[in-house]
Amino acid sequence: MQVAKAFGAEVTGVCSTAKTDLVRSLGADHVIDYTEKDFATGTTRYDVILDTGGNRSLSDLRRVLRPEGTLVIVGGEGGGKWLGGIDRQLRATVLSPFVRQKLGTWISKENEEDLQTLRELVEAGKITPAVDRTFPLGEAPEAIRYLREGHARGKVVVTV
Repeated sequence: MQVAKAFGAEVTGVCSTAKTDLVRSLGADHVIDYTEKDFATGTTRYDVILDTGGNRSLSDLRRVLRPEGTLVIVGGEGGGKWLGGIDRQLRATVLSPFVRQKLGTWISKENEEDLQTLRELVEAGKITPAVDRTFPLGEAPEAIRYLREGHARGKVVVTV
């Protein structure tokens, strides 16, 4: 969200009530509390949807995506019976060549140029890491349990 804002995007964040203040503080122009409103049933159409939640169907997401918009599904999801949680990513990739919308997935790959850009944005004060909690290496299992609860308000860091 912060990177998109740094490059001039208008950003809508979708989150639970407990995270609305965090999402606003990170720069969202609009915040939708999914416990009160379903963004997928509204009339707003989006140029890009970056889906990190993994709990909406492709048809729901495509319905609120502009006709030539882009949907990016980030990360794996809960273990599906046959495909281990990557079924939406596969369906999006297979469907994309047959529709005007661009549908796909994204897996992080570090590279020097992107890291340099992030460093410059941090140094310029345009992005700020949002750290919820820090755990020492010896408490890594507790850090993972905390993440699995799904209530982290930012990143969870394990220090070495």
